[in-house]
Amino acid sequence: MSRTITQKRKLKVAIILTVLIIMIFGKNILERRNFNELGNSFVTFYEDRLVVESYIFSISEKLFRIKLLVNHCQFESDYSHVVEEISTYETDILNLVKEFEDTKLTIAEAGFLTDFKKIIQENLRIADYQSLYSAETGINGDKVKEYNSYIEKAILDLERLSLIQIEEGKKLATNAEKVVNRSKIWAQFEVAALVILIVIIYLLIYTSRSIKSNFVE
Repeated sequence: MSRTITQKRKLKVAIILTVLIIMIFGKNILERRNFNELGNSFVTFYEDRLVVESYIFSISEKLFRIKLLVNHCQFESDYSHVVEEISTYETDILNLVKEFEDTKLTIAEAGFLTDFKKIIQENLRIADYQSLYSAETGINGDKVKEYNSYIEKAILDLERLSLIQIEEGKKLATNAEKVVNRSKIWAQFEVAALVILIVIIYLLIYTSRSIKSNFVE
């Protein structure tokens, strides 16, 4: 009878140990998944948010320089040089837009970027505004106003794109925090499981000694 009871106890202990081992194994799989997810979040944050923000900054700086050249063209002795310089800035901006397009874009981001690219390609072509200034007639106020209005629209698109980087960055940070919190919970479970294992091992040893002492008696 005592042997049957002992076997039942051992069977229960074996089942508990098996469940704990399976849970610890499952925890390790989830932990690796959490680390991969966390790593992907950091990569995405760098490649698709920080780098993109640097593109936006560079584009904004070049647009500002174009605006200065347009608004102060009367101070240039050779306006053809100004046109050439603005054309170079426009090419640089489109190159940055191309790099921007190669990143992972949200739907809203793709929409604003497409609109911005269209403004640069179709509305801010300096070749279409060569009559901004001439030595004979001076500044063409209407042309300058038209050019500046498109620059303002382009800047508005950049501001919206920059806000998206902040919003998406917050989402990534929130997701990373969730992953860390999950890891903390599983770490606590692992400690609890190890304590239970230690208790079970102790009981097995104690039970084994008790059985031996009874057998000797």
